[in-house]
Amino acid sequence: MKKPDRDTRERMCTRKRRYRSQGDALDAARLVGVESQRQAYLCPLCRHWHLSSR
Repeated sequence: MKKPDRDTRERMCTRKRRYRSQGDALDAARLVGVESQRQAYLCPLCRHWHLSSR
């Protein structure tokens, strides 16, 4: 599978909710009951945390 180019990665980043910390991201997942299906990662583009599916 081909890696996405920078423009594609930026579009993916801007569509996602940003969190200040890993804890904030995981707390948000816990609030809606999907903590076992999501993981937090530090985005290299915006330097904020996003949630992704496992």
